Amino acid sequence: MASRIIENKVTAYLGHEDSPDISNPIHSSEVAKAYGFPGALVGGVTVWGWATDTILEALGEDWLKVGWSEFSFRQPTIPDDEILIRATEDSASGSWSVEMINQDDVICVVGKVGLGKSEWSNEFVRSTALNPTGDEQTKKSLTLETAEIGYDWAGMKVDFTETLANEFTSEKQRTDNPLFVGANPIAHPSWTAGWAEQLMRHNYDIPSSMHTRSRIQHLNVVPTGTQVFGGAHMVAAYERKAHHFVNFDVLLQDQNGTDIAQLRHWTIFKIATPEERENAIS
Repeated sequence: MASRIIENKVTAYLGHEDSPDISNPIHSSEVAKAYGFPGALVGGVTVWGWATDTILEALGEDWLKVGWSEFSFRQPTIPDDEILIRATEDSASGSWSVEMINQDDVICVVGKVGLGKSEWSNEFVRSTALNPTGDEQTKKSLTLETAEIGYDWAGMKVDFTETLANEFTSEKQRTDNPLFVGANPIAHPSWTAGWAEQLMRHNYDIPSSMHTRSRIQHLNVVPTGTQVFGGAHMVAAYERKAHHFVNFDVLLQDQNGTDIAQLRHWTIFKIATPEERENAIS
């Protein structure tokens, strides 16, 4: 029997002002071009978020409560790219592979999604430092030499309000899915995925970063009125092709101590210049 395939399309957009005066200026044309890219890089969790309706069509709403995803970014996505989202069922396992392909037939994102506990869910390291600290704390400079591998980061708290939910889905994820908009919405999964970069910037002074890969285990939905507490644990820091990477695990819980999600996140915290990349190849 032929595998089921679901396809949808989206035109890429930034979801914020194209300005270098943002928390991660690689998502602006000015800074991205200085690093040798053709234009502003759309944020990774924004791009992956566009696959949400396709995944829900494949797996149903249970995916938001007890589902998983793993995805990697192969090529940057630029505003106005025409993105084809294709999900293909693996009938043997019940999981689905996901590809996001641009107008030049370049595969920008590859992923896999499914229901239940993933085979890697037991690999997560649970942070024990979820007590939130304020934004006024002194932020450290992250380098390969100073990376505190094996340590927990300072925690953070966000009140998930209806206003926050609707701002997110009107700006970051332009969706009309009734699960995520209107009265009493739940958090969009890309809002959950975005906690990783937020926690990194809550702890470290990072000029620019590029999200490269994620594993996410959903454990509960986030309704409005939820207080979300997050903490992270640094797993590794390393250099590859002149880029400096950090790999860390995130734990999200609600005000009752119930797990919401666990994430393993890979990001480039020091982006190599075109010259550094060329020297690394040569």
